[in-house]
Amino acid sequence: MNTLDQQYYTASFLVDQSPAEVFAAVNNVRGWWSGEINGSTDKLGAEFTYRYKDIHYSTQKITELVPEKKVAWHVLDSQLNFVKDKDEWTDTHIVFEITRKDGKTELLFTHVGLVPTFACYNNCSGSWDSLIVESLHDLITTGKGYPAQGKDLG
Repeated sequence: MNTLDQQYYTASFLVDQSPAEVFAAVNNVRGWWSGEINGSTDKLGAEFTYRYKDIHYSTQKITELVPEKKVAWHVLDSQLNFVKDKDEWTDTHIVFEITRKDGKTELLFTHVGLVPTFACYNNCSGSWDSLIVESLHDLITTGKGYPAQGKDLG
């Protein structure tokens, strides 16, 4: 990993659940991401849109779907209405990597392209923290995330 990679927003955690259970939860995007989601979130090549009020809109294409190992989305289009450069997310990648470590399953989340120089970085990273480390984690470990209460990325 070079120093540029290290600037991308990342989050990770370990759980007792299997890689299959973690993979299923990641692909159940409506179960952990607050906002309105339209389209399929669990088929390779599928596109889905995310909208939170009039604050955030984005279109993701599922570019990798490796059962129990990896999920990747390419952000095709974005409109973040809380920053000057509204398309900061466009052409970034959202990646979930699943590995076994010492009898547990690790989920490593990286928003490739979301860097500290982006105007949205502080808001977006704080929201990703809430969504990944709290909502997605709880969906995996308890069967219930809290997308309705989750923070938006904005």
